[in-house]
Amino acid sequence: MPSIAETKRQTIQFVFPEHTSVHDRLSGGRLMDWIMNTATINSALISKGITVLGSTDSIDFINPVMVGEIVTLESWVEYIGSSSMEIGVKAYSEHPETGNRKLTTSSHLAFVAVDEKGKPRKITEELTPADSDEMGIYMEAKKRKDERLAQVSKRDAQARHIIDETEIVRERLETTKIVLPEDTFHGDFMAVGKLIMDMDQAASILAMRFVKGLMITGSLDDLYFYSPIRIGDIITFKAGITYVGKSSLEVGIKVLSEDILTGEQRHTCTAFMSFVHIGQDGSVKPVPDFDPETPEEKRLWKRALERKDFRSERVKEIKTNSEY
Repeated sequence: MPSIAETKRQTIQFVFPEHTSVHDRLSGGRLMDWIMNTATINSALISKGITVLGSTDSIDFINPVMVGEIVTLESWVEYIGSSSMEIGVKAYSEHPETGNRKLTTSSHLAFVAVDEKGKPRKITEELTPADSDEMGIYMEAKKRKDERLAQVSKRDAQARHIIDETEIVRERLETTKIVLPEDTFHGDFMAVGKLIMDMDQAASILAMRFVKGLMITGSLDDLYFYSPIRIGDIITFKAGITYVGKSSLEVGIKVLSEDILTGEQRHTCTAFMSFVHIGQDGSVKPVPDFDPETPEEKRLWKRALERKDFRSERVKEIKTNSEY
């Protein structure tokens, strides 16, 4: 029965040009892939088998990471339930010449242990907080789990209506791909990090087309997964712009997976991602004006403004509690 400290693991990545998007900056999608991989490894070792991501709290990018820097990802288990667990991950960047170290992002993820058929399986390992500080982390993680369960139930009911929010806005994009063996991480399940990289790419293409300029990922809001994606499935990404600010915008992206043998289509997830416009010199630039016109666009715009306020508060809290 390990303590939280005893579950800590670390992975290190060197940022090569192939990992960057624009101006030698690490791609947001790539960093999210590394975060998911780090948490997946930890959850698989603790549960002694296959795990899939059930949900992730919002991910905000606090400081940019540049090519040539070293990224350290630290993960730890905060709570273990009957078949799920809560994982914390922090990512830091470090310049090898100066030794300057910065917090890049902090996130919490929920994983579910599954068998080869994708059905939940029992986790035999138990977590024992070593002191009052760890007990505080443990109880906070348990609270997040309970809140997630209620949220998943609500969102799943909403998803059954199949009202596609990204199809009722004027600025939208739809792309598809097939899941190949290179996209999987264990058996025939698609690696969630690969999926989020694809989502980030589709959303950023829409953002860049609208702005006619370079965009970098600013954040990913709370994300819930409703069904796993398997090798051979066809994935459809439906993206739409839901909010435009002064120098940033929000893109909503819905992911559908389709079994090519049966034709069954499943709602995998819906995410909201923010992007920031930067110029050739790397400075923040304004984006074109855009006003919501239809009742649905206005509804989405209002909800996006609420998310924007939450993002601002989250970033302030992360910076306040950061050691770097």
